[in-house]
Order: sequence, then structure tokens, then C-alpha cells
Amino acid sequence: MMRYGLHARLLTVIVGATLVSLLLVTLIMQRYGSMSEEVLDRSRSSMQTLVHDRLVAQGRATVERVAEAMVNPLYYFDLDAMGQVLATVREQPDVDYVLVYSPEGEILHDGSSDILVYGKTMDDPFATAAIGAEAVHVQANARILDVAAPIRLGGERLGGLRIGYSLATLQADESAASTGLKHSVDEISRRHLDWVMLQLVTLAILVMVVSFLGHRALVLPIRQLADAAREIERGNFDVDIPETGRSDEVGDLMRGFRRMGESIRRHDREVRTIAYSDALTGLSNRLAFREVLDDRMIESHGGERSLALLFADIDDFKRVNDTLGHDAGDEVLVQCAERVQQALDRSGSNAILARFGGDEFVILLEGDAAGGDLREAAAALAGVIVRELASPVTVQERQVFLGISVGITLYPDDASGATALMKNADIAMYQAKVAGKNCYRFYSRAMDLAVEQRIHLEQDLRGAWERGELSLVYQPVFEIAGNRLVGAEALLRWQHPRQGMVAPSVFIDVAEQSGLIETLGPQVLRAACADAVRWISAHGCYRDCFVSVNVSPRQLRTGDLDLQVEEALQASGLQPHQLHLELTETAVIADELRVGSVLGRLRAQGVKIWLDDFGTGFSGLSHLRRVPVDGVKIDRSFVADVLRDPDDLALTTAIIAMGHSLGMTVVAEGVESEGQFDLLRERGCDYAQGYWLGAPMPLDALIALSVT
Repeated sequence: MMRYGLHARLLTVIVGATLVSLLLVTLIMQRYGSMSEEVLDRSRSSMQTLVHDRLVAQGRATVERVAEAMVNPLYYFDLDAMGQVLATVREQPDVDYVLVYSPEGEILHDGSSDILVYGKTMDDPFATAAIGAEAVHVQANARILDVAAPIRLGGERLGGLRIGYSLATLQADESAASTGLKHSVDEISRRHLDWVMLQLVTLAILVMVVSFLGHRALVLPIRQLADAAREIERGNFDVDIPETGRSDEVGDLMRGFRRMGESIRRHDREVRTIAYSDALTGLSNRLAFREVLDDRMIESHGGERSLALLFADIDDFKRVNDTLGHDAGDEVLVQCAERVQQALDRSGSNAILARFGGDEFVILLEGDAAGGDLREAAAALAGVIVRELASPVTVQERQVFLGISVGITLYPDDASGATALMKNADIAMYQAKVAGKNCYRFYSRAMDLAVEQRIHLEQDLRGAWERGELSLVYQPVFEIAGNRLVGAEALLRWQHPRQGMVAPSVFIDVAEQSGLIETLGPQVLRAACADAVRWISAHGCYRDCFVSVNVSPRQLRTGDLDLQVEEALQASGLQPHQLHLELTETAVIADELRVGSVLGRLRAQGVKIWLDDFGTGFSGLSHLRRVPVDGVKIDRSFVADVLRDPDDLALTTAIIAMGHSLGMTVVAEGVESEGQFDLLRERGCDYAQGYWLGAPMPLDALIALSVT
């Protein structure tokens, strides 16, 4: 069945519009109102031109004739004769003035009997041009037509003549003629006015009908769709598109648009969920949290309500990824997020929790403008979170002890903007890390100073080796069985010119984070090898004496550590087996394949590899079997309580037995008493170092210790 669709309706409108246009053109052609006005204008202009030209011609003829008649009276200066001629001219219609003047422009006669202006110099706007005219000269303005001519006798100029014609009468005649012509044209127009008005009314009605039908059939539904599209463009996807029962193309379009709107709403919800949610934990992500923070700060109206921002970072989380893998790390993150959320739920606060990225979480608390109660609430909540995360997390049937560090900052006390507030919370969190981790700290302006000092410390550390501020000291390493000095660990010290001795834990961390360790590491290695040659020569133990040098994770990641070692050995003359490199457990296990390749090349040179701080990480025997390691150093935290704590004794004994079973040398750190030394000897430990055996000392002191 054929339907009267949109296309057919459009054709109908076009045909109708065409007929209306033809009719309108016919009516326009029949109307001549505008043409009548043009005729009037042109008639008026032609009349003005004709009358003006005639008056000019009349004036020129009159001036020439009178000028000739004035030659003798002017030559003989016969004022009476002049007056007779000029009086005749003045009596002519429309003459406003007549003047006879000298070559200098002084008036000699004006046609009056008493000549009141006699001797006056002409100073009207036309005077200058009239005096200088060499022939008949015509000038005019809206009121006067001035015709001037020189009066000559032979070649001599006796003066001049000016006649001024008033244009008022002329203009009045023109106006009267134009008015009469206009009345005639208006009379003709009025005859057809009723008919024209009828046509206009008919056309207006037709346009209104067509407009109404077009609006109802096309404009209204299209406008509804356009309004809906604008709302969708603004981000308002909950637009109500009315249903329609139309069976034409517009109906199809509206139904299709309605289905599209529903699809957009559905996809928007999905996209917002993805964009504003953390895929791993299901919490709000950084983007969503930042929008909430900005909105809360705007709603606070300049501090009418206070906010507390808690920035939490899981302690030592990287070690989980490095030792147990990223899947285990993800599981730990999910469990930590659940614990924090449960802590917030139990607190009954209106806190907003989000995962900021990696192992970082942020919490937003709201309070009143005073902020006192909010500070206490933030502290209480941070304490609950710290205690909650202090208990071990079970992952892959293993218990992992982590902890969490929390930084707290308040708005508007600490900052007026969201970016500054986030920075302050991050600084406070870092101070919690420095304070020992697994705690919380409030931001204070003094922390900014600490950050600034750290930046200055990094700047001062650059070039400190060249300036002689950095030096090496050596802590003796004794063979336990023979109680003899067999080696020394090289330790870096910094004597700052203003701050004095800087703690190694401080500047080594700065060097590691800034990348300066990549420059300092090779320098320390070369210096330690050169010092070892001097010490070994003085000690006389060429076969089994050694120096151990710590290597940072960043040095391992460069991939050319074996080349640096080879260069240092060749430059110093130290034998490869006399150099022991100490690496942290986490640095070795973080990238077993790449690190194992580097360590394999070092061992091929004859260099020994020791694993430092063993027992504090998450490594197992399977990891140690996959990397080339010659020895392990028992962390001082186990040795410290080995005489009092059965657990530490058991762990120490187990590490010694494990190391020997894998063919590794075992070194105990932190030996501070004779009892510890004797116990380690009983358990078969190979080497020991600590303050009871010898504190870190300069090279000369180490040499002196060796020869005693």
C-alpha cells in the first residue's frame, strides 16, 4: 500500500510554493508603487535641473548685458548712471542683490539711492571667487545663485558686477509642482489599493496555512530531535523523546532516535563505570576522586566546611611484586582495599575512598568550618587503618606482613587548592615513611622545608666526590673459625661542609632516587679496588683477603656493571676473586633473568656475589637456585637477639644450614658481643662483622689493624 510519505508531502509543498511564487511575482510586477516614487524623484530632479539651468542662463545674459552698460559709468565713476541701470535690475523678479565693485572688491554701488554699503569690502562666501573671475562666473548655495562678471575697458579691468538671485521662489514653485504630481500618482495608486490588499491578505493566509502544516508535519518533530541532540551533546543522556504513531519517514526517524538515545544512555553508564572506577578494586579511581574533591572544595564556599585528605601508601609493596609476582600483588591490593573500606564502614563516617594508583589510596573526610573535630576524626580513622593493615595478609597460602603509611592534610588550613592539598598529603605520607612506616603524620609547613632541604641535599651531592667531601671507610670482616681478619666492607661517608656528617641512609637514598648513584657507584668501586690493593699488600694475605662493595639496584639495571667491574680491576690491579659485590635480596630477585645474566658474567670474571640483608625479604630457595650467588649475609636484626630470642636463633641457624647446603658462604652482620660471636662459631657461620670486631674505619686504620 502506497503511503503519503514525507517525500510526497515535500513535493506538494514545493509545487505549492512555486505557484505562490509565480502569483507573488505577478502581483509584484503589477504593483508600481516603488516605480511611481522613482518617477516622482526623477521628475523633481529634472524640474530642478531645468529651472536651475534656465535661471543660470538668464543670469549670465543679464550680467553680460548690464556689465557692458556699466563700462562708461564706471570709467567716469558716474554713480547716478550706475544707479539708474542697477535700479532697473533690482526691480526684476527674484533678484536679491546687485553690486558693482572695484578691482579690489570694494562696493561702489548696490542699486539703492543712498548706497549705504559704499566702500565696504565684500566678505561673503562668494566674494573671493567673484573678484578673481576672468569671465562670467556662477556660484550657488541652497539660498542664492550668484552670477559675477568682470567690467573691462579694452584690456583694463575697471571692476566687476554681481547679481544674486534668490532661490526661495524657485524652490516654492518646485515643491508645488512636485506636490501636484504626487497627488496625481497617489490617486492612481489608491484605485488599485483595495485589490492589492485583498491579494496580500490571501497570500498571508496561505503562508500561515502552509507554515502551520509544515510546522506540525516537519518542524516540530525535527525540533524535538534537535533539542534532544543538544541535551545529549551537553552530557544529559536522560532525554525523553516522545513516542509517535506516525508511519512516515519522520516517524521512523523519531523511533530510531529514541532507540539511539537509550543505547547512548546504556553505554554512558558503562563508560562512566569504566572511566571512574578502578578495574582491580572496584573503588573510585584518581579521575573520579579529583572531581569529587574539586566539587567539595567549591561547595565549601571559601572554607565554610573543612575537609581532611588522607593519602595512604602500602609499605614495601614492591617487594610483593618482586618476590611473589604481580598476580599476588593484585590480590594483596584487593585485600588491602577491602580492609580499608571495612574500616571506613565501621567508623560510620561519610568518608570517600579511592585508589589513586599503584599501592596508593586516598580518603576524603568532610567536617564543619572549625575543623577541630575533623582533625580528631581523621587521626582516629588513620589509626584504625594503620592497625588494620598491620596484621598479615594471606596470599597464595603465605602470610605477608606489610603495613601502611598515611599522610593527613586539612582544607582550608593547609591549602586553598586541590593540587596543593594533594601535594601536602603526599609530603605528609612521605614523612610517615621516614618516621618508620606503618604510621600516620599530619602535614605541617615544616615538612615543606624538609622537602626543600632534600632538594638542596641532592644539589649538594652533585660533585661532592670531586670536591673531596665523600670518602670511604672500611668495616673489618673476620673469619670466625680462625678469628682472623680476612676482609673489609667498603662504606661511603659524606662530610658536608655545612651540615657535617650526613647519615648514609639519607644521602644514599637521595642518590638512589635522583640517579646520582649511577655516577657515584663506579667511583666508589674504583676507589675501593685501589684501596684494597694497598691494604692487601700491607696485610700480606694475597690468597683469601677481599674487599666487599655494595651495589645498588639502579647499578644492576644499567646492564653494564660487569664492564665497570672489569675496568676497576684492570685499573687497580686487584684480583677478581678479591672483590666481593653485595646486592640486596630484592634487587636480585626483582628481575631474575636480566640480573642473573649480569651476575653470571661477573662470576665468569672470578668476582664473588654476596646477598645482603638476607632473611628480610620474601625470597625462597627456588629463587636462590636460579641466580648465581656465592654467599649470603644474615641481617643484623636476627643476630641482635640471637642470644635471647629462640626464634631468631632458629632462623639464624636455618640460614647458615641452608647456605652451606647450597655451597654458599654465610656472613653474620651486627656482631656486637663475644657471646654472639661464640654462638655463631658453634653454628658454623663462616664470617662475621660488627662493632665488637671493629667499627668502620679509614684505610690507614685498617692497614694498622692488619699489621698488629
